[in-house]
Amino acid sequence: MGKFTQWLIEKLKQRAERNKTKEISRILTPQKFAELEKIIGFSIKNRGYFIQALMHRSFLETNSDYTVSNERLEFLGDSVLSLAVAEYLFEEFADKDEGFLTKVRAKIVNRSSLADAAEEINLENYLLISKNLSNNFNNGSRTVLSDALEALIGAVYLDNGLKSAKEFIKRILIEPNVKEGIYLVDENFKSQLLEYTQAHKMDNPNYLVIKEEGPQHNRLFTIKVKIGNVEYGTGTGRNKKSAEQNAAHMALIKIFNENS
Repeated sequence: MGKFTQWLIEKLKQRAERNKTKEISRILTPQKFAELEKIIGFSIKNRGYFIQALMHRSFLETNSDYTVSNERLEFLGDSVLSLAVAEYLFEEFADKDEGFLTKVRAKIVNRSSLADAAEEINLENYLLISKNLSNNFNNGSRTVLSDALEALIGAVYLDNGLKSAKEFIKRILIEPNVKEGIYLVDENFKSQLLEYTQAHKMDNPNYLVIKEEGPQHNRLFTIKVKIGNVEYGTGTGRNKKSAEQNAAHMALIKIFNENS
């Protein structure tokens, strides 16, 4: 661990201690903390870390008792997140090269994936934000959520250690994304599916239109893909090409899950 990281952790701990002595109950109730413990999967030792992790900079504008937002914890959490995902991929995909691992990691830790994970755990219910931002939370909320999730990871790391942080990241972010096929870096799913069937001496995929609906200017196609006599996936799209790609994607996920 570098000197700068050690210095940063000490500063965050000091500030968390100051936050801990303030009127925590008027900001995050005991019930909220109990709910948060269920979300992270561990008992919270120092509530100050989590107050800071959930504190958006807009909250400071009308709450002079607090002077530090979650941005520094976000920085720390980003580093912990990158390490946890890299380690998981390194072990899980032992036969893949550095280029593959880099691309998959980028897909897992991007803002969209983080915001999806934050929404899944209802993180917005715990954020400390200004009243003005709260009233207009839909505008730009996903950026706020993704940043807050990184800060929350930083708080888990400081409060419970690296092992707990890794377990939290794996449960809420890595495993859901891998299950949904994030490992499929090349998004030409039809090409991937054809390559797979040929490599395993299977019949070539056969795409069949099973439904067309909507007016001519806004058609929606539903297509299924079969390999031999077995249906492997169904996809929809505004044109046949996109529907076939989505069907192939679902087929690859089915194949992956059957063989994992």
